[in-house]
Amino acid sequence: MKKRLVIGTRSSDLALWQAYHVKAELEKFNKNLEVEIRHISTKGDKILDVALSKIGDKGLFTKELENSLLNDEVDIAVHSLKDMQTKFPDGLKLAAVTKRADYEDVLIARNKDVSILDLPEGATVATGSLRRRSQLKHLRPDINIEELRGNVPTRIKKFLESDWDAIILARAGVERLKLTEHISSIIPEYMLLPAVGQGALGIQIKETNTEAKKYLQPLHHNLTWKAVSAERAFLRKLEGGCQVPIAALGIVKIDGIYLDGFVGSVDGSIAINGEMFGSSKYPEKLGEKLGEKLIAAGAGEVLKEIYDEQPNAKAN
Repeated sequence: MKKRLVIGTRSSDLALWQAYHVKAELEKFNKNLEVEIRHISTKGDKILDVALSKIGDKGLFTKELENSLLNDEVDIAVHSLKDMQTKFPDGLKLAAVTKRADYEDVLIARNKDVSILDLPEGATVATGSLRRRSQLKHLRPDINIEELRGNVPTRIKKFLESDWDAIILARAGVERLKLTEHISSIIPEYMLLPAVGQGALGIQIKETNTEAKKYLQPLHHNLTWKAVSAERAFLRKLEGGCQVPIAALGIVKIDGIYLDGFVGSVDGSIAINGEMFGSSKYPEKLGEKLGEKLIAAGAGEVLKEIYDEQPNAKAN
C-alpha cells in the first residue's frame, strides 16, 4: 500500500513549479509514495494593489501555509526560501533546503544585451523589492522606480504593455518558467546583491512529522544549507524581514564560507556593505558576526528609520 503525503503550495505559476518539482523528487526517491498537491491562497496573493513594503511582511507569503501545517491539513509546505521568515511559529521546522539555482537578478529591457549601466538617463525601472530599489538607486540615482506586483508572467506582461524601460526579476524564477527569451542581461552580484536565500527552496514541516522528514532527506542539499544558514543568521541579527533593503550572499568553498552583506536606505542614498569569511562548520556564527559588523557601521540607524516608517517590516 502506498504512503501518501500532501504538499501545500501557493497557486502562482512559480509556486506550482516548485511544488511539482518537489513532488517529482519525492516520488523519484520514494517509489512507494503518493504525493498530492493542495493549493492555498496567502495574504500576499490576495492583496495585489498595494506595495509589499506597505502591507507588512510577517508571513506575507507563508502564514496560511504554516497554519495548514499546524492544523495537519498538509504534511509539507514548499516555499521560495527568500519568502520565509527567519523565525518560525512554534511547532514548525525547516526540514530541507534544495540545491540552489542561479541566485542573481536579471534585467528585462526592450533589447538584448542591455545592462543597468546602458539604460538611458532618467530611465524608468519597475520592481516590487525595496532591496532592489535601494541598490539600484545607489548605483544609478537618476533612475525612476515604479512599483511592480504579481507573479512572474504577469510582471513580464505588464512590462511589455507599459512604457517602462526595464524591470528586474529573480533569475531562478524566470528560468524555471522557461521565460529566458525576455532576459536582456544577468545582473552581477556586485551591482545587486540577491535576497537572502534567493534561488533555493525551503521545505517546511511540523516538528512532530518524522515520516515527512525521512522522505525529504534525499532532497536536502548540505552546501546550500550552509550558505543560506549564514545569510539567514545575518538577516535575523538585523531583525529584518524579506521586504526591507537587506541583501546577502554566502558562497561555500573548500576553505570555508565567504559571506557578503548589504543594508541600505530606501532612496539609495546610504549603502552599507560588508564581507566576512568563516568556517563552514559554523555558518550561523558567521552571519551573526557580519550582522554585528554592519550594525557597527551604521546599519542599525538606517533600519531603525525604515522600521519607524514601516513598523510591520520588522521581523518578529
